[in-house]
Amino acid sequence: MTTTRKCPICRRPRAEEFTPFCSSRCKDRDLVRWLDDGYALPVPPSELDEDAEA
Repeated sequence: MTTTRKCPICRRPRAEEFTPFCSSRCKDRDLVRWLDDGYALPVPPSELDEDAEA
């Protein structure tokens, strides 16, 4: 049984040309999310962060 992978933005089937997305529109939407701080990578607070708050 093969499963069709879906676009992470709109959940439609992926297109080989735009993998892992289905279209250039979804690819661009993902880029905008990264540029607008819509995504964040979890990291432990550093000592510099604690000094800046004090």
